[in-house]
Amino acid sequence: MSAYGEQLREKQKAKALYGVLEKQFRRYFGKASKTRGNTAETLVKILETRLDNVVYRLGWAKTRRQARQMVNHGFVTVNGKKVDVASYEVKIGEEVSIKESKLEKGIIKGIPEAMKVGTLPKWLARDDKTLKGKMIALPEGDDLEQGFDATLIVEFYSR
Repeated sequence: MSAYGEQLREKQKAKALYGVLEKQFRRYFGKASKTRGNTAETLVKILETRLDNVVYRLGWAKTRRQARQMVNHGFVTVNGKKVDVASYEVKIGEEVSIKESKLEKGIIKGIPEAMKVGTLPKWLARDDKTLKGKMIALPEGDDLEQGFDATLIVEFYSR
């Protein structure tokens, strides 16, 4: 396979993994390239701090698609305010929780079993009893390891 083909495949893997369309992904790359530091690392940090991904990483959903649906249907609050935009960028110190009125829904009752399966990343804190989580730091190091090579994505867009 050509170098272009490998770069394209890595970009497509990242888009599929996070459920992001091309226009939005290109916007994330533009934002990452304008910031200081490693562009590939910054791009993955932007993708990891999306609200739907944070809900998934907290263990409240089995998949990112399920997490996205929970956010879109108004199950999630950020700092006590309903946020139904999956691409909302969670910032350090913000508290993410399940809306009080949604705690009796069937999908929410399955959360305790889902939380037992995965491990919580170091950059998130979670209270299992109240279903609240907090972003305590930006993802770094091992937390940025994904099933794709972000440097190839940078090379793809740098053409």
